[in-house]
Amino acid sequence: MPDQGSNHPRVARAALDPDSSVAAARRHWDSDADAYQAEHGDFLGADRFVWCPEGLDEADAGLLGRTEGRRVLEVGCGAAQCSRWLAGRGARPVGLDLSAGQLRHAASLDRSTGTRVPVVLADARRLPFAAAAFDVAFSSYGAVQFVADLDRLLAEVARVLVPGGRWVMSVTHPVRWCFPDDPGESGLVVRTPYWDRRAYVEYDEDGRPAYAEHHRTLGDLVRAVDRAGLRLRDLVEPEWPEGHARTWGGWSATRGRVIPGTAILVCERA
Repeated sequence: MPDQGSNHPRVARAALDPDSSVAAARRHWDSDADAYQAEHGDFLGADRFVWCPEGLDEADAGLLGRTEGRRVLEVGCGAAQCSRWLAGRGARPVGLDLSAGQLRHAASLDRSTGTRVPVVLADARRLPFAAAAFDVAFSSYGAVQFVADLDRLLAEVARVLVPGGRWVMSVTHPVRWCFPDDPGESGLVVRTPYWDRRAYVEYDEDGRPAYAEHHRTLGDLVRAVDRAGLRLRDLVEPEWPEGHARTWGGWSATRGRVIPGTAILVCERA
């Protein structure tokens, strides 16, 4: 799950081409991997499957359906905590990530837990697997919102799934893009039109994109799923649970009680 808003010299909403977006993602997650895992590792755990900052747990939600004995692909796996949880319950997971820095943390957790998850360093737009190689695929705040060409990513996911295979992705709820990335009361004031589809981009001192996230409306996401030959089965918008006091970037109890922070699309390959 991402943290928006760092101390880069310039932040803007801008159009960004697919290759520049991927390059920015690789640089960011390689440089930020240690800090990210240090800050959020206690929440993510070593082998926990959490879908979002609201704390929705796959152990309770069961969004992937049956996974025991099944081949499962995690797209944008980070340190592969979700896949490690699945492995402990009889699944056959593989994790994929663009960042070597994040995959170093996956290897470290393999050693500390004794549960090894096979991982691959690759671009989610070019999945290095054969057609119909997986029964289930998912992304928990992984690659989806960091790529400009969502159609290409979803087409690849559909290609590697068996017919009837399940695809589940959690992303920042599109409504959140109207509001500033502030966990306090000021984060409840609309600043940006919902239909402004320009990416959120942070630039480094040399003017290069150093971080980028891409906004799609709910309609955009649904139509992209359909174009890929996937069927939307459910749209989950987790509520902020009572007693959950953690702040994660712009996610907080202050905002989570009144506006959705996460959208989870549960899909199946036709």
